[in-house]
Amino acid sequence: MNEQEVLQVLGKVGAVIADSHIVYTSGKHGTAYVNKDAVYPHTAETSRLCRAIAERFADDNVQVVIAPAIGGVKLSDRVAEHLSEMTNREVLAIYAEKEVVAIPDPEGHDRPCFAETGNFVIKRGYDKLIAGKNVLVVEDVLTTGGSAKKVVEATRAIGGNVVGLGVLCKRGGITLQDVANVPKLTSLVDVKLDAWDEETCPLCEQNVPVNTDVGKGREFITRKQA
Repeated sequence: MNEQEVLQVLGKVGAVIADSHIVYTSGKHGTAYVNKDAVYPHTAETSRLCRAIAERFADDNVQVVIAPAIGGVKLSDRVAEHLSEMTNREVLAIYAEKEVVAIPDPEGHDRPCFAETGNFVIKRGYDKLIAGKNVLVVEDVLTTGGSAKKVVEATRAIGGNVVGLGVLCKRGGITLQDVANVPKLTSLVDVKLDAWDEETCPLCEQNVPVNTDVGKGREFITRKQA
């Protein structure tokens, strides 16, 4: 698939949102959003996109595909499936999940409370499947590259050899340094989007309502109202 064909698929399933006030996972604000969650219910289109990613890494001797949960789980599964078909050998599909730690009850009661640290961990025995293997990291949308970088670092920390990072959509000028210097970074489509810090966001200055249906808009509003 070329970039125009990818954009047509994203448009067909309503995954491209424009002229809105979006809060991205990174905390930055912008006017447009690629809603990967609008893609995943459409299994045929999801499979086409995952096959396109797999084709770009068919010659890299990938043995394991890993993605950050939750959204990337489908990508990992389908990309690994296509790579298995292309290479005529089994390619495993696993995922990394956000690290959760116990914290004191903020209300002072004796209740178990937990919080995410922002890091990714590889559990459920998947660490044993990575050590010494060639690993492809996949992600749906790169905005700052933060989540993908943490998955790359977690993979390397347990002995995995990261051969590349494949993504559906790359927003902005992400460099190899932003994603832990992976040897190969491939995206199906590059979309140049403006993004601002909350303090300098012109949409906030104009009191444009935040979109709470996608991104982190709902969490942003909750924090502001607290």
